[in-house]
Amino acid sequence: MSIRAPGPLSLAALALTLLVSAGLAPASDSEETPRTRDHMSTQEEPSRLAVLWTSGDREVALKVAFMYTHNAKLRGWFDEVTLIVWGPSANLLSEDQELQASVKDMAEAGVEVVACQACADGYGVSEVLRGMGIDVKYMGMPLTEMLKGDWEVITF
Repeated sequence: MSIRAPGPLSLAALALTLLVSAGLAPASDSEETPRTRDHMSTQEEPSRLAVLWTSGDREVALKVAFMYTHNAKLRGWFDEVTLIVWGPSANLLSEDQELQASVKDMAEAGVEVVACQACADGYGVSEVLRGMGIDVKYMGMPLTEMLKGDWEVITF
């Protein structure tokens, strides 16, 4: 498939065009209905997404990482969705109540939320994250297994 633009096309516009053409974003302002795995793929294995959230930038969390992660679960784009809190994001999450509320909403929707213990320990926030109900554990090997396995992994 090729996409031709009449003039210069921004990266964001191109990305949206690709998402719409792939059926992953609404083509209009009308409400999109949730999609099921049957609509997304015919594979027998569950589709799995790991979102590696590393950024200490609050706007990246709210406007990109959290929006995609939450919708991936709510709309059935993936059967299993895991948010991995890694690096500076652990510190940001420990301090920001709005981000905490968003993570709680995602968890209630079925997103598995885990945090890297080495990272959280480095920022001194492991207990704060555990208090939020986040599974804080060493994530080097689990992430490696995801990368080598059948998981789609994206990083914000």
